[in-house]
Amino acid sequence: MTDPILSLRQVNKSFGPAHVLKGVDFNAYPGEVMALVGDNGAGKSTLTKCIGGIHPIDSGEFRFDGRPVRVHEPRDAAGLGIEIVYQDLALCDNLDIVQNMFLGREERSGLLLDRAAMEEKALKTLADLSVRTVSSISQRVSSLSGGQRQTVAIARAVLWNSKVVILDEPTAALGVAQTKQVLDLVRRLADAGLAVVLISHNMNDVLSVADRVSVLYLGRMAAEVKRADLGHTQIVELITTGRSGALGLAPAETGEIVNGTADGVPAS
Repeated sequence: MTDPILSLRQVNKSFGPAHVLKGVDFNAYPGEVMALVGDNGAGKSTLTKCIGGIHPIDSGEFRFDGRPVRVHEPRDAAGLGIEIVYQDLALCDNLDIVQNMFLGREERSGLLLDRAAMEEKALKTLADLSVRTVSSISQRVSSLSGGQRQTVAIARAVLWNSKVVILDEPTAALGVAQTKQVLDLVRRLADAGLAVVLISHNMNDVLSVADRVSVLYLGRMAAEVKRADLGHTQIVELITTGRSGALGLAPAETGEIVNGTADGVPAS
């Protein structure tokens, strides 16, 4: 088995009295799509922001490419090759595709912007991803469909020689055809050797494109399993209860009442 390029071990994160991540282990493997799923409040957003350097972890180990690292801010994560495409995409409607792809990282020739160099790199990135849904890189983002916008945001993420790309609900609010286009692109990212983390509530998307599935339940990692070993019902059970048969968290970790107690507290 390929070693994970991104590996978190026993990561904890609290905000005041709220213990949001509780001893979480998480891996992302090169050439694979890791689906990260869980109910609202399970800790997916917090875990993503810890990986991206928005929230520093309180304790635990953060390893990248086989070595321990410290990620204190988004610049640290980007320097490692970690890029995150958030659900809002963070695109500027009044700018064209090239300007959005290089926003904040513009290339210059002396004191002037080097538009030709940026266009060349943007075209190469889109071509490498086999993107055929964008007719012109000079189009303003305001004229693009939802699927095209998602494509531009993903292309921007991989433009910088990234090794890990995290996609937060990339098919939310997309139609059937646009969803297929985006999922095909996600698959091509993994096939190109990147580690892709797909955060999604859509089980059809997860089952169609993921190689592995990690399930968060109330701040704990309930399971990391190969997609081939899981079915739709098992994933839903893990998301909603933290367990599915013998797979998942121990009853005491899910709050399940065992021998008259729940998490060590006598049941009323």
